[in-house]
Amino acid sequence: MQLPMLSPSQSAALDQLRDELAECSLVALGCGNGLGRSTVLRHLHAERGGAFLTAADLLAAQEERHPFTLEDGFHRLVATALAGADHVFIDDLHLFTEPVSGCSSEYPRKGYLDLPVTELADAVAAAGNKLIVGTHHYPPGALYRRGQLTTLWRFIAADYAFLFTALLQRHSSGDRPINVDFDKVYRFASHLDLFDLESAVHWYRRQPTPPSTEGLIDWLRERNLVSNVDLSEVQRVRLEDLHGVDEVVEQLVKYIVVPLEHDDLAAEIGLKPKRGVLLAGPPGTGKTTVGRALAHRLRGKFFQLDGTYIFGTDSFYGRLHGVFEQAKRNAPAIVFIDDADVMFENESDTGLYRYLLTLLDGLESKSSGRVCVVLTAMDVRSLPPALIRSGRVELWLTMRLPDRKAREGILGDLLESFPPQYGEVVIPQLAENAEGFTGADLKRLVEDGKALLAYDKASQNPLSPATEYFLRAAAELRRVRADYAANDQAAETNGTSYTPTLGPRRRPAPTAPVKRAVK
Repeated sequence: MQLPMLSPSQSAALDQLRDELAECSLVALGCGNGLGRSTVLRHLHAERGGAFLTAADLLAAQEERHPFTLEDGFHRLVATALAGADHVFIDDLHLFTEPVSGCSSEYPRKGYLDLPVTELADAVAAAGNKLIVGTHHYPPGALYRRGQLTTLWRFIAADYAFLFTALLQRHSSGDRPINVDFDKVYRFASHLDLFDLESAVHWYRRQPTPPSTEGLIDWLRERNLVSNVDLSEVQRVRLEDLHGVDEVVEQLVKYIVVPLEHDDLAAEIGLKPKRGVLLAGPPGTGKTTVGRALAHRLRGKFFQLDGTYIFGTDSFYGRLHGVFEQAKRNAPAIVFIDDADVMFENESDTGLYRYLLTLLDGLESKSSGRVCVVLTAMDVRSLPPALIRSGRVELWLTMRLPDRKAREGILGDLLESFPPQYGEVVIPQLAENAEGFTGADLKRLVEDGKALLAYDKASQNPLSPATEYFLRAAAELRRVRADYAANDQAAETNGTSYTPTLGPRRRPAPTAPVKRAVK
C-alpha cells in the first residue's frame, strides 16, 4: 500500500517519534482527529516493521468474550503481539481505553485498565521491545508516565497548502492552477483538519474557474464554520441600517469587525479584537438588534449565549464551555452574551460568573486571543464587579433612546412596506409624537397602528387618514406607559418593587429606595 506524503507538521511529528524511540521503549502520538495520526504511524511502521493493531483487531479479539472484559481482551491482544514482534503499534488507543476509563462511562470496572496497562509498560521495558501508540488526547496514566509524548494538535498554514495541493492532484485528472493564499485562509480558519480540506477540494473542483482566496474563505464561512445560531431564524438587519447609534456602531466596527474581517491587516500590525465589550442601555434601545446585525455580518464567526441556552439544564457549564471551544476553533469569532445582568442577578449563585471569568481569562492565550466576548446589560450593577473590571471588559458602549432623527429613520424602515393605497404616513409628525420612545416602542407603535386600520377595514368602518391610526397608537402606548409608571411608583413607595437603573455600583441594600426610570 502506497502511503500518502506527509505534510510539514506530520513530518515533524514523525521525526520526533523517531528521536524518542532512540531513547525510550514506549512512545505516544497525541493527535486530534483528522490530522493524520494513522498516516504518521503507518509511515513509522513501514520503516520499523512489527505488528500494527487497530480497533478492528480489538473487536475481533473480543468476539468470544464477555462485554465487561474489554481490558482483559486488550491485554491479551497486546501481549500476544509483543511476544511476536520487536515493535508493536496501537492505533486509535482512545477507542480501546475510553469505554473502560472514561469518567462518564457506565462501565462497571472503571479504573481496572490501569492494571493491564501497567503490566504491559513494564513488560515492554524489560524485554527491550518498542511500543508505539496513537491516541486522540493523552494515553492512560501508566503509559504517559513511563513514555514520551509527541503531539500534533493543529495544522499550520504550510500544511494547508501542502495537503490542499496533494488532495487536488489526487482527485483531478489534470493540473489545475491554485490561486489561493493559504496564509490568509489559515488566519481566517486555523483549525481545519483533513476532512475540512478534502471537502474544500471537492468544492474547488466543481467550480467552473479556479476560485480566489476570497472565494474559498466565503465558502468556508458559509459551509465549514459552525455557529450555534441559525441565521435563517434571526431577523435580518445590517449594522449600517441601525439608527441613532452611530457612535456605538463605529466603535464596534473599529474594535471588533475590522480586526475580524481584515485578517491580513490585523496580522501585519498585530491587531486583535477587544477581548470583552459591554453594551449597556435601557430596555428596548436595540442591544439585541446590534447582536443580530453582528451575527449576519460575521456569520459563522458568531456564537450566542442567553438564559434560554444556559438555564433549564443541569449541564449548562458544559454547554458554556462548548460554545467557547467552538468559538476558539472558528477564531476570530464573537461570543454574544445577551441580557448578562439577568443571568447574574442572583448574587448567591457565584458559580456561573466565576466559570465565565475563567473562560474570559483563558482568552488571553495566543491560540484564543482572537475571540471577543460581547455582553449586553440593562442594569450594570447586577454584573459582578470582577467581570467588568478593566482587562476583561475593555470597551464599554452605551445605547441611548433614539433622538428625533433616529426615530424618523426607524419609523421609515418599519413603514417602508406599508401599502400606498391607504395613504401616506407623515413620518416627521409621528416621530415628534413618539418623544421618549425606544426602538421597541416604535415597532409596537407601528404594529398597533396597522391593527387599528385593519379593524376599521374589517368592520367596514370609514377609514381615517393613515397617519391618524399611528398617532392614536402612539397616544395609547404613551397612556399605558404612564399607567405602568404610576403603578410602579406606588409599589416602590410601599417597598414592594425595585427596578435598578444604570450606574457604576452594585445593587443597593433593600432599605435604600431607588427611583425607578420610566420604561
